[in-house]
Amino acid sequence: MISIENRNRLIFGIIYITLLLFSISYSPLSCSALFVLIGFICLYEMWKLRKGKTKFIAILYVLIPFILIQILIWNYLSFTVYDTKNWNFKPILYLVILTSIYDSFAYIVGVKFGKNKIMPSISPKKSWEGFFGGFVFTAFAAAYFVNDDTTTFLFYSFLIPISATAGDFIESSFKRQADVKDSGKLIPGHGGMLDRMDSLLISISIISLLIIYTSI
Repeated sequence: MISIENRNRLIFGIIYITLLLFSISYSPLSCSALFVLIGFICLYEMWKLRKGKTKFIAILYVLIPFILIQILIWNYLSFTVYDTKNWNFKPILYLVILTSIYDSFAYIVGVKFGKNKIMPSISPKKSWEGFFGGFVFTAFAAAYFVNDDTTTFLFYSFLIPISATAGDFIESSFKRQADVKDSGKLIPGHGGMLDRMDSLLISISIISLLIIYTSI
C-alpha cells in the first residue's frame, strides 16, 4: 500500500508538472511569468538556507539561470508578448519533461536497486544505479521527442542526467550546511520550490547559453 508521503509526492508532483507544462506551452508571457514567480521563490528559499552564512555565490547560482531564461524567451524564442503562433517553446518544454523523467526514474531505480552511492556524504540517497537507470529512460524519452535531430537527441540525453545530478548535489550541499532536509514546505511530498528546481538550474543555463551563442 502506498504511503501518505509517496501519495502526496505523486499527487502534488502531477499538479506541479501540469501547471509547469501548460504555462510553458501556452504563451511566452505565461512562460516568462512562471519563471519569474519560481525564481523569486527559489531566491527566497536560498536566502533562508544561507542565513548567517555568505550568500553571494549561492544567490548567483540561483539568479543566473532565471535571468538567462528570460533573455532566451524574449530575444530568441519569441518576439511579441501575445504571439502564441510563433512561440517556440519546445526547447524549454523538452528540458522540463526530460528532466522530470530523469528525476522520476533515477528515484525509482535508486530506491529499488541502489547500492553504490555516488557522494554519500552530501546526498546519501543518490546511487550510481539510480543515475544510470534515469539516464537510460531519459535517452529513450529523448529519442521519442527529438527523433529527427541526432545532435539534439545526444545533447538532451547526456546533458540532463549530468546537470540534474550536479544540481541536486549542489543544493544538497547547501541544505547540509544549513542542517535541513528540504529547502521549504511549499510542495507536499517534495519540499520547497528549490528542491523541485535544483535539477533544472544548471540545464537552463547551459541550454540558454547554447541557443543564444548559436543564434549570434
